[in-house]
Amino acid sequence: MARTTTPTGIWLMRGAFVLVALLIMFFHLLPLDTLPRRWSPPDLLLALVLVWSVRRGDFVPPLLIALVMLLADLLYQRPPGLWALLVLLASEFLKSRMPATRETPFLGEWFGVSVVIIGITLLNRLVLGILAVEQPHIALVLVQVIMTIAVYPVVILVSQSLLGVRRLSPADAETMGNRL
Repeated sequence: MARTTTPTGIWLMRGAFVLVALLIMFFHLLPLDTLPRRWSPPDLLLALVLVWSVRRGDFVPPLLIALVMLLADLLYQRPPGLWALLVLLASEFLKSRMPATRETPFLGEWFGVSVVIIGITLLNRLVLGILAVEQPHIALVLVQVIMTIAVYPVVILVSQSLLGVRRLSPADAETMGNRL
């Protein structure tokens, strides 16, 4: 694979992000069980976007995040655009607060991402409540939030070991000319 600091490498990783996101959506939509669930699975797509945004924000530009999340809204039959906007705002907030070159301890990163996940979930429920849109039971949403926060380290591990999404070293940041 090309070095991830070259323009070609960055575009390849953007394509890999889209492929992984489409794979997550595909498996989420598979009808494996026809009975209603008593629990909610983690939002792997949200975790993926946030991991890549915190670790390598140059791999996930805002337009790419918006398009992927809008497609997810349409496929998951959510109100189109609301969740996409909230995830985009969350990822851009995290990019600005935790630059890829700064050495943020893992627990600090995890805590920050957890607060953001909780915040966008509450904001989503608030907006949907104001607009009187039917929503899932709060217990299902809480389980999904907790599971998404719990799966965040696993998504980091998979992204880092299989796809090579690592924070930039100071030398890599210097070779990129600090384009971040």
